[in-house]
Amino acid sequence: MMNYKGFISGILVVAATVTATSVLAEGRMHPRPEPISFESLDTNGDGGITMEEMQAHRMDRFNEGDANGDGVLDRDEMLAGAMKRAEARVDGMIERFDKDGDGMISAEEMPQPPKDRAERMFNRVDANDDGAISEEEFAQMQERMKERHGDGHMKRGDKGEAKPAPQD
Repeated sequence: MMNYKGFISGILVVAATVTATSVLAEGRMHPRPEPISFESLDTNGDGGITMEEMQAHRMDRFNEGDANGDGVLDRDEMLAGAMKRAEARVDGMIERFDKDGDGMISAEEMPQPPKDRAERMFNRVDANDDGAISEEEFAQMQERMKERHGDGHMKRGDKGEAKPAPQD
């Protein structure tokens, strides 16, 4: 039984580490991409951003990703765009956390989650406070996460209901 408790504790420590790494990968702990400036959207410089200027900006971003200019984004173009964003995030992480300047992030340089965070997470899962997470408690945690996060995307009909485009 002691090995089982140690195994579960190890899984939770790994989960906390993965969570911290995910936070980094999501960009919450590295420099954000350059925000869009008002001036870049107000293309005619009249002090206001029109719907047409917003749509033009959207199309400019689309066209930037459409490397072959065929009017559609294929898988390779989408992957290239994602890779470009990922590279920028990785560069930002290295710039921020590489304390010794060797171009790499060691375990010591990696930011650590607050020490009490892993303990709070463990205590939330350990519903009966016996100091161990049972298989049932683990399954309940997974179910709660699934309910909260689903597949990670909002579905139509949720809070982000799609609106039809206005007709001219």
